[in-house]
Amino acid sequence: MKRRVLSLILVPFLLFYALPVGAVEKEERKWQDETIYFLMVDRFNDGDTSNDKDVNTKDPKAYQGGDFQGIIDKLDYIKDMGFTAIWLTPIFDNQPMGYHGYWITDFYKTEEHFGSMKTFKKLVEEAHKRDMKVMLDFVVNHVGPEHPWVNDPEKKDWFHEKQPMNFNNEESLQNAWLYDLPDLNTENPEVKNYLFDAAKWWIKETDIDGYRLDTVRHVPQEFWNEFSEEVKSVKEDFYLLGEVFDRDPEKIAAYNGTGIDGFVNVPQAEEMRSVFQKPDTSMDRLFNFWKYNETFYDNPYVMGTFIDNHDMERFTRMIVQEKLFPGTRWKLALTYMYTTPGIPIVYYGSEIAMDGGNDPDNRRFMNFRADKELMDYITRLGEIRQEYPALTRGDITPIYNQDGMGIFKRIYKDQTIVIAINNTSETQNVQLTEDDLADNHELKGLISDDLVRSDKDGNYHLVLDREESEIYLLKNKSGLNYPYLIALGIMYFLFFLFLYLVKKRGKSKKR
Repeated sequence: MKRRVLSLILVPFLLFYALPVGAVEKEERKWQDETIYFLMVDRFNDGDTSNDKDVNTKDPKAYQGGDFQGIIDKLDYIKDMGFTAIWLTPIFDNQPMGYHGYWITDFYKTEEHFGSMKTFKKLVEEAHKRDMKVMLDFVVNHVGPEHPWVNDPEKKDWFHEKQPMNFNNEESLQNAWLYDLPDLNTENPEVKNYLFDAAKWWIKETDIDGYRLDTVRHVPQEFWNEFSEEVKSVKEDFYLLGEVFDRDPEKIAAYNGTGIDGFVNVPQAEEMRSVFQKPDTSMDRLFNFWKYNETFYDNPYVMGTFIDNHDMERFTRMIVQEKLFPGTRWKLALTYMYTTPGIPIVYYGSEIAMDGGNDPDNRRFMNFRADKELMDYITRLGEIRQEYPALTRGDITPIYNQDGMGIFKRIYKDQTIVIAINNTSETQNVQLTEDDLADNHELKGLISDDLVRSDKDGNYHLVLDREESEIYLLKNKSGLNYPYLIALGIMYFLFFLFLYLVKKRGKSKKR
């Protein structure tokens, strides 16, 4: 009886404290809600030494031993950091030394150094068990120089004639041999149908969830229109991420309407790397990218945002060249990337601030024995991004931007998230007014538990240490909720009155 009474007393308190703050009803998951971990299969983790053929860890251009089993073994490692999808470099059969996967010799076989088709299917299955999606790099522009087609007289018209690349000429961009790789004639119906069938076969056979499309600008737009339609007929919500490697948003936007959902946002990546490489750098152009993205792209929310990839020197190398501590700079850059519109893509090793110059130095073998501080920070960013829809679906408005100190807000329905990034070498004290944020509220820090309450004039005073950032939830001021307490008091009074009457009635019966 005592336990039952205690439970009845505790329930109202538990309900009170369990009320969500600034909660928004969970909606159907979309690609813009994902966070992608991008890894190079050969350079990630060696889980099966039986396929370590021709491995030479001293040669950065040779196989290093990474494989499908190694990825399976580390799926929990990836998921625990908050990633909801993985993107793999090409897994198809390659010619010798094709550790990166881009020298394809057979579109229907897995690379023997990576493992069997059976193991790859297991990888997709294990990822799906963890509610993680799997994307593959798919290449249609070229094949490896040693592909059997190259020397097959019957396949001569499957390739464009070899010519040097002129990046200022559209015809050359689409027909020349990029890095001397045999350029497929995708205007040829036989080539086109072969590539369509192969792309659809992998979806049907393995249940993958998306393709990252390599070298999009080197293939005619007409091809991509048909390709997109073909592959999306196989699986609902199949995601296509295109790579148009150019710093000009207009060049990328030229491929709007081809059925490709989003593109890796190269211009924004270059600006993020420049801004966060060192403190006291203006964020003006970075803030302008929101407008660029809205202006140029069909859906900026499904653009792929990134800081590092396998074609650039590591961001850490840029920081080291400034003689700065990489972890601090990475945290600022990641905070920005995780809280602005787009799908964050984190290149393997970024979570440990891996160093590396240009290719192949930016593709070092992953080291899992490292300081966890940055990993923990990425984990927290991932948790926040998944918990607050305003960060994946909300609009974006700048509030403050001066000399490297930037503040902006994301609003979705009744949820407001405020992001403050101090990219300066001094502590910043910024006053926000009721015009910036609602009066009589407070800002609850989601990273460091900071709490900023509006004063009697409706102003908020944010103090942020040098090279620090914080993500705030705007919520009603905490404190005593008098109407609730009065209602709770009345409820308890009636409850104890009920107990008294029951007890009194029991005594009467005994008499």
